[in-house]
Amino acid sequence: MSVVDVSDWYPDLLGPDFSALDIRLGPDPEGETDIVATLVRYGTPVPGRTSVLWVHGMTDYFFHAHVAQAVAEAGFNFYALDLRKCGRSRRDGQRWHYSTDFRHYFPELSASLDIIDAPVVPIAHSTGGLIVPLWADHLRRINSERHARLAGIVLNSPWLDMMYPRAAVAVMRPVAGLLGRLLPAVKIPGGNLGTYGVSIHKDHYGDWDFNVTFKPVGGHHKYLGWLREVLRAQKLVHTDQVDVGVPVLTLCSTASLLGRGYCEDSHCHDTVLDIEQIQRWAPHLGADVTVHPVERARHDVFLSRPEPLSEALTTTIDWLRRR
Repeated sequence: MSVVDVSDWYPDLLGPDFSALDIRLGPDPEGETDIVATLVRYGTPVPGRTSVLWVHGMTDYFFHAHVAQAVAEAGFNFYALDLRKCGRSRRDGQRWHYSTDFRHYFPELSASLDIIDAPVVPIAHSTGGLIVPLWADHLRRINSERHARLAGIVLNSPWLDMMYPRAAVAVMRPVAGLLGRLLPAVKIPGGNLGTYGVSIHKDHYGDWDFNVTFKPVGGHHKYLGWLREVLRAQKLVHTDQVDVGVPVLTLCSTASLLGRGYCEDSHCHDTVLDIEQIQRWAPHLGADVTVHPVERARHDVFLSRPEPLSEALTTTIDWLRRR
C-alpha cells in the first residue's frame, strides 16, 4: 500500500517548471531499505486532461525535459515516474535497479495512475517497455476500473527479447532460472551500455546532459535474480500471455549496431537492442499495435539527433491526438 500526501509536491531537480512527489511504499519485498518511488510533473496539470506518464528503463531515470515540453505544448499533461531503487527514488542501502520480480513495480505504477486521476498514456522505454505491458495486463485481468483509465501505451524501444543468438538464449534460460533463484544477488556482466552511454552524453560524443550517478554511461551493476526475472517476463510475451487491452504505439530505430565500440554510426542505430526482435514481438502485446520504425534513431528514440527526434515526437503526439 502506498502512502502519499498529494499536497507534498516539492521542487524537482530539473528546475522551476518541474515538481516531484514521493510515493512511500513501505518495506522492500527484497529485504533492502524502505521503498520510495518518485512522481515528477511538468507545469500545472489541467484536471481531466489526458496525461502522459514517462517510465524509464534500466540504468535510467527521467531527465527528458524536452519531451515534457513538447507533450505539454501539444495539449497533454505530462508526468514521469522514477521507479523504486532508480534515479531520484534510490535510497541508501539499495542496489541500483535491483528487482527479482517486476510485479513489485506495480504498486507505484498504480499509485501514479490514482494520483493523476485522468486518462493516462504511459511512454515506457526499454526495460520499462517490458514492465508496463505486464502491469497493463495485470490491471486488465484484476482491476477493470484502473485499467479503464489507461488510454493507450507508447513503447520506446521495448526490451522484449534477449539480443543474443537463439542457441545462446536457449542455454541461458535454464541456467539463469536456477542460479537466479539460488543466488539472486550475484553480479553479472551488463549488456554493452558503454557504447550507448558515450554516444548520448555531452561529455563524450553526445548531445545530452544527465546525472551520471543516476545513469552511468557504462550502466549499473546487474544481478542473476534480475536476469531470471527478465527472462521470465519475456517468456510471457513470447507465449502470448500478455494482453495490454489498449492501443499501443511502438517506436524503435530502423537498424541495430550491436557488439561494437563507439563509432559515428552509433548515433543512428540502436546499440543496445535488436530492432528486429522489437518488431517481431511488439504485435504480440495486444490486438491494436502500431510499430513505427524511426530512421536513424538511437536506442532511446527521444534522445536521437534532431531529425529522428522530431519524427519521434511528431509521431507520438499525432498518435495521442487520435486516441
